Amino acid sequence: MKKYYIFSLLVAAAVIFSYCNPAKKAAGSTEAKLTYEADITALIATNCAPCHIPEKGGNKKAYNNYANVKVDIDEMIRRIELNPGEKGFMPFKKKEKLSDSTVNVFKKWRDQGLAEK
Repeated sequence: MKKYYIFSLLVAAAVIFSYCNPAKKAAGSTEAKLTYEADITALIATNCAPCHIPEKGGNKKAYNNYANVKVDIDEMIRRIELNPGEKGFMPFKKKEKLSDSTVNVFKKWRDQGLAEK
């Protein structure tokens, strides 16, 4: 009976400690941080040009620099989430919304703290 009791305690301890693995926590927190330079500039160049890119003839607020995008990120997200035909919908020249994955990149960048580099 004593052997059964000890064996049961060892199995219970193994199960409990298997959930305390610090490697699992580290793996969950290794999510890549998005940055303006690496992730956002390409999306803006693709979806907001030429209107928001002065070098391409745009005459709207320039989003080819970190400072302007950082200040306006909430408004940008609000507008790219609108449906075509709604007042303020962006990108204005396109007739369809940006993909959910594209919108989520902007949101994730904002939620991660708006890193520049």
